[in-house]
Amino acid sequence: MHDLLPILRACPLLAGLSDTARDALLERCRRRQYRAGEIIYLPGSMQSTLCIIAEGRVRICSTNASGREAVLALLDVGAWFGDTVFSPGVPRVFGATAHEDCQIVEIPGDGVREVLEQYPEAYPTVLDQVSRRLWSAMSVIQDDVLRGTEARIGNRLLFLAQMHNRNGQGEAVRFTLTRELLANMMGMTRQGVHRVLKNIEAQGLIEFDYGRVTIADPARLKRYLDGLD
Repeated sequence: MHDLLPILRACPLLAGLSDTARDALLERCRRRQYRAGEIIYLPGSMQSTLCIIAEGRVRICSTNASGREAVLALLDVGAWFGDTVFSPGVPRVFGATAHEDCQIVEIPGDGVREVLEQYPEAYPTVLDQVSRRLWSAMSVIQDDVLRGTEARIGNRLLFLAQMHNRNGQGEAVRFTLTRELLANMMGMTRQGVHRVLKNIEAQGLIEFDYGRVTIADPARLKRYLDGLD
């Protein structure tokens, strides 16, 4: 299990843990393999598990009554998901599915909460990470109601950057994303998304290349988007 330590150390959610606390958490970890398309958990499920991606990619998604899937985010290695780990008894809002063959480090929610009780000095980091994610999600909701297409798409990219555990404070962020998948997330056509992305790219704020997007300076992108309306 000690080969999982680098994964725990690299997870920003757990960055406030001491080495001793991380060792205690390691005892509660389990490694799971998922095949492409395999469901990790469904929307509405009551399980409480913290998941960290060790290999592959995972999509966070939901499905409507007709079976159409809506993708909220596509997560790479190092990203964490399973926010209800801190709210036992609350159902999952979204589901998680292996986008490709992947390996997940899973930590039962009660184990995470027990370690945090024993080592409460880690709580400020945990609260900061969860608060950033909540702020990003609320921004997406606000954009869908109040803002134009360019602001919506740009802020969805910032949301995805935050989901990949970046703090958005001036350092470049790079993660896997295609225009097709972004169009699916936005409920738009690929052509419509492409037109908007060309304008943002022309400002030197983002770059798409071989199925990955680079946000050179997330703070600068946010300033640009804030000035659109």
